[in-house]
Parts: sequence; structure tokens; C-alpha cells
Amino acid sequence: MNDSPGWASPGSAPSDGKEAAIPRPSDPQDGSGATGQWSPEQPPPGQWSPPSNPGSGPGTRPPAPGWGGGPQRQGWAGPPPAAKPGVIPLRPLSLGEILDGSVSALRVHWRTALGFSLAVSVVTQIGIILMQRYLLPDPTSVDPNATGAEALRQTADSARSTLLSLGPASLVSMIATLFTASIVTVVISRSVLGRPTTLSDAWAEARPRILPLLGLTVLVAVIMATIMTVGIGPGLLLGSEAGAALAFLGFAAACVVMLWLNVSFALAAPALMLERQSIVAALRRSAKLVRGAWWRTFGILALTWLLTFLLTFLVSIPFTAIAVIADGTDVSDFFSSSAPSVGWPFLIITGIGEVIVSTLIYPFVAGVMALLYMDQRIRREALDLDLARAAGLPGYGADTPRS
Repeated sequence: MNDSPGWASPGSAPSDGKEAAIPRPSDPQDGSGATGQWSPEQPPPGQWSPPSNPGSGPGTRPPAPGWGGGPQRQGWAGPPPAAKPGVIPLRPLSLGEILDGSVSALRVHWRTALGFSLAVSVVTQIGIILMQRYLLPDPTSVDPNATGAEALRQTADSARSTLLSLGPASLVSMIATLFTASIVTVVISRSVLGRPTTLSDAWAEARPRILPLLGLTVLVAVIMATIMTVGIGPGLLLGSEAGAALAFLGFAAACVVMLWLNVSFALAAPALMLERQSIVAALRRSAKLVRGAWWRTFGILALTWLLTFLLTFLVSIPFTAIAVIADGTDVSDFFSSSAPSVGWPFLIITGIGEVIVSTLIYPFVAGVMALLYMDQRIRREALDLDLARAAGLPGYGADTPRS
């Protein structure tokens, strides 16, 4: 028997009385010795193949799965795709999936989301136009040649007048955003599970959270106004050139703090709506979810704001141009130190453009916020397993371990 363990090298033969079958090297071919002979039982050349290409010779076994040529086992392929019962896959989301998920949810539920947003935008814009026409004071003029304390006083007066002019309109827009965000957040939560929803169902679920959501928005606005007042207040009280410099530095510092807080509190509204949190608990919850992912959250929000700005710009420019032509307003009036006098045609046409922008922007931004909230919970708390169970997907029972 062959004493070699396991396998023999190519060209060798068993040792059962066939000594002559063992190959030996031939003698030198310079005529000094007899030429050596190889055994006649040698296998034909080319029959042996390297292990990386089995099955090339006759009589060989079929290749094992996973080594090429045969069917691949699942272990050699990539991970299976994540379950997707609704508008997003149930796994950590990329930036594109968050933006696309918001658009997809609005496209699927356009009657509920966009229809409600359109109605709210029309009512809001009518109220803003009436306030601009009859209630709000005209902005104060600023002398471009003023210097020193006079320039600082005029700047303060102009800021106060602008705040009084924009305050009521901003308040109305904020309330409209709250109503739209509450409905869209419910729509997004149903869309993730692949469930249909109607306006009456969404409103029934969102209505109890409207007042807490309003309180949350007012509290955040008060916090931001307090920070800005603390930042620029001392400089305005000094009333000199040094005061102006101090006010500028305070304004810059206040903007940095406000930006940091806005990003940290960006997920408070979805937490308040979907987790039924209180106002303060929702703020803490948002700060906890954003902690460690502030720059990623800021990047997604910045891109969202940029997209909304571009959409506003692209829609507003043609409507403003048409409004100026229809109203007969001189374009140079918009660049003068005093506020231009505009009529009803200008207000109505620009209002139509604002309705279009608001109808698209309000639900899109609310959808991005809701999906960003879900993404952070998937990354930190394995929310994808809970969502899969809620969607009734097979293989996600109560005993499925969390990652």
C-alpha cells in the first residue's frame, strides 16, 4: 500500500508491486550514458488541472458550490436587501433616501398631504396680504450718509420696524407650518409601514398634538429671541461706534449659538408627535438623538434649506417680474432707501407665487424632519425591527434580537 498520507503528487503511482511505475530522471543526453525511460503508465499530459479550475478534465467531480462554475451559495453573495414595506428601506438611511422618501410619500399621498398644504397656504396667504395692506406700518427709511450714533439709531429703528412688519406674518406662517407638519408627520409614519391614510385619519391622530406642538414652537422662538437680545443688547445700549462693534460681535456669537440649538432641537417636533412626548421631554429627546451626529444632521438640514431656497427663488422670480409689470411699479423703487408703494396686482400675483412655494415646501421639509428622526432612531435604537413588526413582515417576531 501507499504510505503517503492523503494524496499522491501528480505523476506518481501506487506502490503495489509496480516499482517500475515510479518515474526517474533521465540520464544526461550527451551520449555518456543510456537514456532513461519514463514508465509507460504515465497519465496523458494536460489531464491535471489546478485546484482553482476543477472539472476541466474527464472523470472529475462537479465543482463544489462557491468555487466558480457551480451555483453560488448565499453566503458568498452580499447581504440580502433590507425590507421595504413602504417608502424607505428599514435600515439606516442615506441622504438621498431621506430626500427621496419625503418626495415619494408626498407623491403617494398627494391628496392628503399636498391638498391639505394647499388649503392652509391659501388661507395663510390671504391673511398675510390683508395684514400687509391694512395693518402693518411702512418700513422706516434709512439715510445712507448717516454715520456714528445716528447710523446706529437708524439701524435700530429700521430693525424694529422690520420686526413689527414681519412679526405678524411670521406668526401666521408659523401656525400654518405647524398644521401642515402635524399632518405630514402622521402621513410619513404611515407611509413607512406601507399603510394608506386619509385626511380624516391623519387629522384625528394629529389633532391632540397641535397645542403641544404650538407650545414647542413658541418656546424655541422665545429661546432664540432671548439669545439674540442678549447678544446685541449691550452694544445697542452703548450707542457709540464701540457699541456698534460690540453689537456686531454679539450678533455673530448669537447666530452661532442659535444655529447649534436649532440643529440640536430639529427632531423635537417628530418626537413630540410620534412618541407623545411633552414639550421639554421632546427637546431633550431631540438633543439626545442629535448628539454625536450634529454635523451629519446639520448637513442634511443645510441641503434641505438650500433646496427650499432654490425652489423659492425659481418660483418667486417670474411671479415677481409679472407682478411688477402688472402693477406698474418702477424697478428702481425697490432699491431706494424708502419702501416702494405697491398695489393690489403686485400683492395678489406675488401671493399666488407664495402659495405655490408654501404648498410644496411645508410638507417636504416636514417629511425630511420625520424621516431624519426615524433614521436616527434606527441607527441608535434598532427602530427598524419595531417598524418591521408593525408592518407585519415575516421573520420579525417578538423574539427577533436587536442589533
